Amino acid sequence: MRILVVDDELGIREGCKRALKAHGHEVEAAENGPAGLHKLREASYDVLLVDAMMPGMSGLDMLRHVKQNHPELICIVITGYATVELAVQAIREGAHDFISKPFTSELLLQVINRELDLQRLKREVRRARDLEEEIMGLTRVKHEMERLSSVESRFMLTMVHVLRAPVAVLQNTVQLIQKGYVPPDELPQTLERANLRAGELLAVLDDIHLLSKLKERLGHTTFEPVSMADVLESVQASFLDQAAGRDLNLVTEVSDRPVLFGNPEHFRQLWIQLLSNAIQYTPQGGRIELSLKTNAGQKQIEGTVADTGIGIANEEIQRIFEEFYRTDAARSVQETGTGLGLPIVQQILTLYGGTIGIVSTPGAGSSFRFILPRPNPQAGVAH
Repeated sequence: MRILVVDDELGIREGCKRALKAHGHEVEAAENGPAGLHKLREASYDVLLVDAMMPGMSGLDMLRHVKQNHPELICIVITGYATVELAVQAIREGAHDFISKPFTSELLLQVINRELDLQRLKREVRRARDLEEEIMGLTRVKHEMERLSSVESRFMLTMVHVLRAPVAVLQNTVQLIQKGYVPPDELPQTLERANLRAGELLAVLDDIHLLSKLKERLGHTTFEPVSMADVLESVQASFLDQAAGRDLNLVTEVSDRPVLFGNPEHFRQLWIQLLSNAIQYTPQGGRIELSLKTNAGQKQIEGTVADTGIGIANEEIQRIFEEFYRTDAARSVQETGTGLGLPIVQQILTLYGGTIGIVSTPGAGSSFRFILPRPNPQAGVAH
């Protein structure tokens, strides 16, 4: 923590610096109010220790400036004349606590640590309130989706089921915090778990949004020349750190650099969904191969994503393109997942008149191979 001590007594300044530096704090000192304000303009601090009575600008005068320009700064008043009137005035000017002269190092540290803990707790409470507001908004969205279930009953009911779990966890977490069941020292970990659940929920919503946009734009997609090799290389580079973290050997082979007419984001998502699935379900130390080439007299683009992952049973291959469907093997590897990655892939391929084939062996890996035609630019996107 960075602490600024403002006192006209050299002994107080030096004593505070020694006591606080011994406990790992970074301490600066100023001999009067104007010098202290100058330091506050030049750098940021977490705590201000200020003498109430100083020649010229008093500590209370300084607090008025601090309250206006540094509202988050913890202000602790040092005084040799502690009275109720002074306490009321100091609190009105923005002070958080008092220390009466003379004081010990232990008391100084106790007061500072108490105020720091209170400030951290206030921040966590604010975060919890923000999270609760977000959850309330998501809950309203969930209720609206339930109302619309008659339009696409199977899709909507399944989506509600997928969304319910993270929403319930987030809501339960906020309620525990509100009721005071979570000790202050456990708040950061509790909020981090809630944040992870919120991230899972956003991933589901992002995939649903993308899939819905793809469905709505069938036959209405604007297109431009897109280098499939550039897209593949960009996506592969974005996953290098993730693959390295799992000790996966990621290999890319580009035999040709074909250009296809379409939406660049569609082709980027095509590679992202296939590659992220391969990384997610390939055990540590495995291998993933990506390839791109042209065939059939340069009239078709062929892309492949092959892995040494968990594989897919024959009886489940026909179901993996169903929305929200996840195999038992996938659930055993990772509990969370949207089950929308492959439906997004299929929707993109359908949009451009493409196809996809799968060769897979449980426990040995899978190979996804897609074919995309290279239509005449004037013909538009296949649908």
